[in-house]
Amino acid sequence: MANLHVGFIGLGKMGVPMAENLLRAGFRVTGFDLNREAGPQLDGYVAFARADSAAAAARESQAVILMLPDSKVVDALLWEGAPGLAATLAKGTLIIDMSSSDPVHSRGNASRLEQIGLGFIDAPVSGGVKRAVDGSLSIMIGGTAQEVERGRPVLEAMGKTLIHVGAAGAGHAVKALNNFVSASGLIAVCEALVAAEKFGIDPHLVNQVFNASTGKNNTTEHKVENFMLSGKFNSGFALGLMRKDVQTAKDFIAGMGTPDEFVQKCLAVSQAAEAALEKGADHTAVYAYVRSAK
Repeated sequence: MANLHVGFIGLGKMGVPMAENLLRAGFRVTGFDLNREAGPQLDGYVAFARADSAAAAARESQAVILMLPDSKVVDALLWEGAPGLAATLAKGTLIIDMSSSDPVHSRGNASRLEQIGLGFIDAPVSGGVKRAVDGSLSIMIGGTAQEVERGRPVLEAMGKTLIHVGAAGAGHAVKALNNFVSASGLIAVCEALVAAEKFGIDPHLVNQVFNASTGKNNTTEHKVENFMLSGKFNSGFALGLMRKDVQTAKDFIAGMGTPDEFVQKCLAVSQAAEAALEKGADHTAVYAYVRSAK
């Protein structure tokens, strides 16, 4: 698929730099977003075209990337309307769902799309806006080996680490589980730092110890100093999105019939913080929520 035409639906904070990396890699990209002014820098590329509908963005594309909020939006786009997007695509088109979708919905979509001659892989990402910009995202991929290989050149333009984790839906399952583990680490760090501070210990020093010891995690390495103790709370990833990912993980784990006590606790804290903080709060502001409750 190298140098072929890619439709890109969803030009948000992540979608814009991802589309830009596709253009830099030599792909032709036609993009669509409900916000017609999204990603104005894309218009400076000769190989970029802005469509006035999702169907128009996908019409001449060999691969169509969906970078949308959740499965409800993805499902509505594919199957609803007169007609849904899936019914308008040429046979053999590969749909790459990079949204934060529900793994059960993704598995169902893969089956329905296969029945009408369309390919599907789910390829959610981890790394945030910073790694979307520099093209170093981690991408978890679900789908058949054949479809994954078809989509690999497209994904390699946007990510540094590509891992095929299983059949359709597996990528979205692993994404949700990864974000649950990440969120639980952030909440644990917040509670630990607040307790240490109340005891009279400098939280900056506590975090230094964490980073030199077994408590080190993504939050201690990249978030505590930059966004939490600084009071900036502007990492670029919303608390509402963290809560949604934890909800997806909780639903998935519960659906597997495996223990889910800890994910329930993590979800409860995420929900409480989201309700207490201002709308659109950054996920690192959980630290401010925990401090206010001490």
